[in-house]
Amino acid sequence: MASQTSTKAKRPSTINTAEGFILGGIAACVAVTISNPAEVAKTRLQLQGELAKGGGVKVYNNVFDVFKKTWRNEGIRGIQRGLGPAYSYQILLNGSRLGFYEPFRLSINKAFGFSPTDQLPATSIAAGAASGAVGAVLGNPLFMVKARMQAYSPALPVGAQHNYRSGFDALRSIFVAQGARGLVRGVDAAVLRTSMGSSVQLPTYNWTKNQLISHGISRPDSIWTYLASSSVSGMCVLLMMQPADTTLTRMYNQPTKQLPDGRHVGTLYKGPIDCLWKTAKTEGIMAWYKGSTAHFLRIAPHTIVTLTANDLIINLYKSIRDKNLRDDDDP
Repeated sequence: MASQTSTKAKRPSTINTAEGFILGGIAACVAVTISNPAEVAKTRLQLQGELAKGGGVKVYNNVFDVFKKTWRNEGIRGIQRGLGPAYSYQILLNGSRLGFYEPFRLSINKAFGFSPTDQLPATSIAAGAASGAVGAVLGNPLFMVKARMQAYSPALPVGAQHNYRSGFDALRSIFVAQGARGLVRGVDAAVLRTSMGSSVQLPTYNWTKNQLISHGISRPDSIWTYLASSSVSGMCVLLMMQPADTTLTRMYNQPTKQLPDGRHVGTLYKGPIDCLWKTAKTEGIMAWYKGSTAHFLRIAPHTIVTLTANDLIINLYKSIRDKNLRDDDDP
């Protein structure tokens, strides 16, 4: 009996990297279903008046105007445009961001001689940025397709228009026209954007949650702990990555041309720094923050649902898994 009890006590209650990747991806898919309409609005507002003096002609007045006009002219299909590739992207991005964060943080702590249980700001930020960069590279083609599909409007177009039948059609069209290099277009801007957001997402979430618990403000298993921690995290993510997000949207959506040597290059921007410079020079520095209200309406519920659902899904999964392990151990 003692040996059986000892064996059960040694059963790990943690999840491995593969489990974290899958569970994180599921949580993100739940969130993106809710946040995708705001992402459509954000994308269109970021492209409106692109490189036009004085901001050009306004097709949309604000995020709510985007919702109203898109629903009126395109229906639910327009409001949820790009949802298919958004699901795939979220599995890769947040599966990586949530699944690799802890292994990266533990490895970095160990490399610098710190205890694995220490929640250190520097190593947490480094782990968040690294896990986000992995997800950005893996999900880059899907994010580009998503951005182009969300920008497309048959009624009120803004920016370059790419009319794809589906996410698969978009990937095929890009590969046929530009080869593999076309699918990694904008990856430098994607890594910049995601690393900036990921560097603060989980560190601020974990820090806020630990503060609430350690000061007796909320219980560890309370839904209010998850919601409050996610809200703080979402605001920090928005502040960190808005300019990089606008840059990425424009880099992805810009038209391309073929050079004599066969390479395809963007016709508007050479890279993310060039995009930031031209945008500020032509439209003013506040153009970096176009669509920021829509971005908040996307990032706040998305972060809250992703991180809250991630904790709930992990706890549910562990309770089912550990129960099955205990059942297997019973004589």
